[in-house]
Amino acid sequence: MGDEYPSLLRSEEMSLVQLFVPTEVAHDTVAELGELGNVQFKDLNPSVNPFQRSFVGEIRRIDEMGRRVRFFSTQIEKEKDVVPIRPLYDSAPLITSGPRAAQTVDELDTTLAEHEQRLTKMNDSYQTLSERTKELIEARHVLRETAVFFDKAQGHHEDIRSSFDDTVTPLLQDDREGGYAPAGVQFDLEFVAGTIERSRMSTFERVLWRVLRGNLYMNHIDIAEPFVDPVTGVETRKNVFIIFAHGDALLAKIRKVAESMGATLYPIDPNADKRSESLREVSNRLEDLQTVLYNTGLNRRAELIKIGESLRSWQDVVKKEKMIYETLNLFNYDVRRKTLIAEGWVPTRDITNIQLALRSATEGSGTSVPPILHELRTSKTPPTFHRTNKFTEGFQTIMDSYGISAYQEINPGLFAVVTFPFLFAVMFGDIGHGVIIFVAALYMIMVERKWAKADLGEILGQFFFGRYIILLMGLFSMYTGLMYNDIFSKSLHLWQSGWTFPDANGTVVGVATDHRYPFGLDPAWHGAENGLVFTNSYKMKMSIVLGVIHMTFALCLQVPNHFKFKRYSDLYSNFIPQFIFLQSIFGYLVVCILYKWSIDWSKATTQPPSLLNMLISMFLSPGSVEPSLQLYRGQGTVQVILLGMAGVCVPWLLILKPYLAWKEMNKTQGQHYMGIGHGDDTGDDVPQLTPGISLEEEEEGNGLLQTEDDEHEHHDFSEVIIHQVIHTIEFCLGCISHTASYLRLWALSLAHAQLSEVLWTMTIEGFLGPTSVFGWIELLVMVGFWFAATVFILCIMEGLSAFLHALRLHWVEANSKHFEGGGHAFAPLSFASQEGKD
Repeated sequence: MGDEYPSLLRSEEMSLVQLFVPTEVAHDTVAELGELGNVQFKDLNPSVNPFQRSFVGEIRRIDEMGRRVRFFSTQIEKEKDVVPIRPLYDSAPLITSGPRAAQTVDELDTTLAEHEQRLTKMNDSYQTLSERTKELIEARHVLRETAVFFDKAQGHHEDIRSSFDDTVTPLLQDDREGGYAPAGVQFDLEFVAGTIERSRMSTFERVLWRVLRGNLYMNHIDIAEPFVDPVTGVETRKNVFIIFAHGDALLAKIRKVAESMGATLYPIDPNADKRSESLREVSNRLEDLQTVLYNTGLNRRAELIKIGESLRSWQDVVKKEKMIYETLNLFNYDVRRKTLIAEGWVPTRDITNIQLALRSATEGSGTSVPPILHELRTSKTPPTFHRTNKFTEGFQTIMDSYGISAYQEINPGLFAVVTFPFLFAVMFGDIGHGVIIFVAALYMIMVERKWAKADLGEILGQFFFGRYIILLMGLFSMYTGLMYNDIFSKSLHLWQSGWTFPDANGTVVGVATDHRYPFGLDPAWHGAENGLVFTNSYKMKMSIVLGVIHMTFALCLQVPNHFKFKRYSDLYSNFIPQFIFLQSIFGYLVVCILYKWSIDWSKATTQPPSLLNMLISMFLSPGSVEPSLQLYRGQGTVQVILLGMAGVCVPWLLILKPYLAWKEMNKTQGQHYMGIGHGDDTGDDVPQLTPGISLEEEEEGNGLLQTEDDEHEHHDFSEVIIHQVIHTIEFCLGCISHTASYLRLWALSLAHAQLSEVLWTMTIEGFLGPTSVFGWIELLVMVGFWFAATVFILCIMEGLSAFLHALRLHWVEANSKHFEGGGHAFAPLSFASQEGKD
């Protein structure tokens, strides 16, 4: 069994278990294990086509139910007025396990089909009625506009040309002898009327003018209100047109051109009385149709509201049922015993809970034959599983984004809980800014139960997921801000300063006293002319010290890995030379920085030497140190020894491990063992029995164990040499580049402090001490602007920048010293994780 109290230090101990599940209790068993969420099932039918598995029919049925549920959800989303959807936690649960499970699913399938049928019919009716309503509205507009046009024509009948030529017929003629028609006489006209999209109107005019060579008279007018498509919801603007022409051939051409451009034609009678009667008839029909359409919409909305009451529970049932049957398809069916055989990985400490879940499934299904569970012995590498809570989940996710650690490897996510917010705070150190992000994170934690159920969107959801990371980042930023003595670019005078400033001939020069500022940076440095030079030097050296400490700690994490995996040779072939190389150069630099800080150079006989030049001279001229640049006695000898130790470590890294691998390979071959792929039987994947091995030793594992040994990799000697050469070069060059990379702590801290100071100077500082009401108003406005800029620029943008740099320091500079990776994450069947994705 696993440890009683597992931690994040390593992956939890995992076990491969086998389940024998009777078919009548299989569904309820998987449902219980899905609710428990700690079994990762293996596919025991890898060679079987997905369409030939045992539960394909059930999955197809569930897919059809899922299609209907998605159809309902789409219809609710398309509704203009919001349709209330009852949340899952407030909905009545559907029991899909137990003796009535099949009946419940059948009833749900029937219910979904009935709702779909009703809603589809309503949609078809609503669409048909909407199309008919649109046609009647267009017809009404056409009748009204043609009536207006004819009324205008009657009023201007004196402008109508009459022709006395019998071979030429005027466009507007009457039944009398070629004279002007009286006002009360109707015209016998030939025309085409209809509607067309406004965007096509100009093209329509040009085409008709060219086709008919100008033998037409056309009039059009805009329709004010838009037409909305009931399916897509797209608005369309249209125009009413009326075209006069002479002859059936020209009218036929007009109709063809209009229909080809998507126009709708309406038969309009030239007789005014008949047009008026048609207009009244269309208006009456339109009123009746709009009444029917309104009632249909009410019924449709009532149906959608009824669906919304149960939609979330339906979605939950469909997703769970599909997951259950997809999992059952991974099982192997034993025809003789009429049972399903399953295998899967589980945390060893949860086996008792799994057995209780199996017993609960048996009791709930009303059967007397329980599933049987037993552990299997295997050499296959288990998945990596780190049990997290809401506090550690964010930190573990950050490290898992770099790579999944190998099974039982030291987990860097545990140490990131402290190191990540600390390195962030070194770059973001400000008490005021730390308080802002701390309060924001604290608020998200206080309302986390409410926000966890809400849809926060992608951006806000990411901040909410990392609320505990932000909380610690704010807390650590307040600490480093106290160390920097920085609050919104101003200093705090918490204790007595260690400097006095006597006025000597108008020049203020700081004089050190015997008192020392007890904690953090002395506030006297703020505002001093050389304050930036001092903080530059201080933060630059501090970043080197922190970087070397961080890399050394990460390098030391190799040791528990080597002991855990019994790679004792790696301790003296990899870890020790790497440790000596790092400490002999950069560890020595850190000691020199601390030693230089400890000396009172105002009382020394020499000037403080440049440590950068000292490190360069250590390589270019080893052993020779000028007396004026000497930091301590015997410096040249110490540096030669350290340089020699670093030089010895390079061939040590290059040669020792390949030599040990070569020696081990010769030892194995001397005992008549051959690696897979050697010998004559290269096509056989399974190694044959080796002479000299007793039957009892061969039977230590079962057939499963023998087939799973292929997972372990076998390397040739040349691959070992190439890998070690690359590893050595990468480590030696990485020590230099990674140490320089930690200077980003200094650079971002300096940039953050300077940007904060500039923002204060350019906003609030010039408006302090107002003497009038207008001055107070200006000050309040600038305070609001300064606070908004502080939150959005310094806290969010600068905070994200510092976050990414801290992430890089963990992923590259730290993890490259110890992280092996190559593991695969534990992915159990869990209904809770599926709900979280939704």
